[in-house]
Amino acid sequence: MKNYRRLIIPFLVTLVLVLAKIYFREESANWTGLFSVLPHINTILIILGFTWCLLVLTGILKRVFLKQFDISHENNLRARKVYTQLNILQKIVNFIIIILGIGLILVSFEPIRKIGVGLFASAGVAGIIIGFSAQKAIGTLVAGIQIAFAQPFRLDDAVVVEGEWGWIEEINLTYVVVRIWDQRRLVLPTTYFLEKPFQNWTRTSADIIGSVFLYTDYSVPFDALREELDRILENTPLWDKKVKVLQVTDAKERTVESRILVSAKNSPTAWDLRVHVREKMIEFLQKNYPAALPRTRVVLEENKKT
Repeated sequence: MKNYRRLIIPFLVTLVLVLAKIYFREESANWTGLFSVLPHINTILIILGFTWCLLVLTGILKRVFLKQFDISHENNLRARKVYTQLNILQKIVNFIIIILGIGLILVSFEPIRKIGVGLFASAGVAGIIIGFSAQKAIGTLVAGIQIAFAQPFRLDDAVVVEGEWGWIEEINLTYVVVRIWDQRRLVLPTTYFLEKPFQNWTRTSADIIGSVFLYTDYSVPFDALREELDRILENTPLWDKKVKVLQVTDAKERTVESRILVSAKNSPTAWDLRVHVREKMIEFLQKNYPAALPRTRVVLEENKKT
């Protein structure tokens, strides 16, 4: 009920304007001079009132429908999908309502109405000219509509764009706002996401696997590393208990590369878990196996005289 209270003021204002229009129609024959334009002004205000009501109504309907979905829940994939679609669809509907309102106001002027009839006669040529001049703008709008239905990403998806990691914060018809991990905002046109590749870490689910790389000496005991990894993960709530792997992925002339894979419920938690595991594993090596840290060896051989 609270949502519909927002509609009371625009509805009452529009109702008063409609009643005033009826009164002006009956009394306009007796008015001359400046007062003769009052019915015409009232018509414009009625159109504005109805436009206002429709804009408020779309916002109310969106909020009422979205109450059924909790985007703050951990498993919020379906909720984010609905939020993304409804937000973009509301912007499309509002855009159409505003354009129609402006069109009705312009048509209410008799000189402009006559000009409009002439323009319709040459609509083909005008359409081609407008199409070429507004090609990029129209393409951006179409891209926004395509994103609403195809959904290569949704609100609050974790993405990597232009070498920056962050979350989709806002999706509009012409641009998308990405909230970078350090609270900066990256604003990109909607066409960017249809023309260039980008990473979406939460496309099908919120959980994600993070990697940690360790570079050690050849003398490092791998079984001890695996035991320490088990202990670290069991003592932190950041781990979701799904993925836990330590593998030797490379052996170079001076160091051995070990890769740790751990899973978390979402990308921010995965970042914190990777940092935690990396720090604790390095501390473990420093305290227990300092000789296993990367080092450069120099061998000096004595020259034996014969």
